Amino acid sequence: MDLERPYPPILRRHAYPESLETRKEIEKHINELLDMDVIRNIGHNKIVENTTPVLITWHYGKSRLCGDFRALNNYTKADRYPITRIPHALDKLAKARYITKMDCMKGFHQNGVKPRSMKLLRIIFYMGIYEYARMPCGIKNAPAHFQRMMDTIFQEKILEGCMVVYINDIIIYSET
Repeated sequence: MDLERPYPPILRRHAYPESLETRKEIEKHINELLDMDVIRNIGHNKIVENTTPVLITWHYGKSRLCGDFRALNNYTKADRYPITRIPHALDKLAKARYITKMDCMKGFHQNGVKPRSMKLLRIIFYMGIYEYARMPCGIKNAPAHFQRMMDTIFQEKILEGCMVVYINDIIIYSET
């Protein structure tokens, strides 16, 4: 993670108050991330940089755990890699007869984090303080980084005109 200017030595936040329902959902996500080795518990009451978890819930009930990394994002140097534009992707799909869509499960979490950046990627919850070992949701450059990675991996198929990649969504298409 490249910073534009020095990050304050210690930026700590207290956990946000949440409803019992939200707390249970955050617990579920934290336990899942622990099982997947995306985060690790670094204990309680440590004087370390941290932020709070934020639960994003969609209208159909699915949720995602993010960190409130707004303060860190203000110090982060922007990655200007272009994200696929939806109208451009739709133009490519206009004549397609067959379309297959795939979603990379927990896409951002597929990317490791440099050890020097891990100390900046901590969330606090009543269960402890957790440090991300994989890319968390809520980081300013996560979408650009992931798009670049996907474009690099699938460059040949994208150039052949049979695939569109939008961050963690892969669409394979064909006229025949």
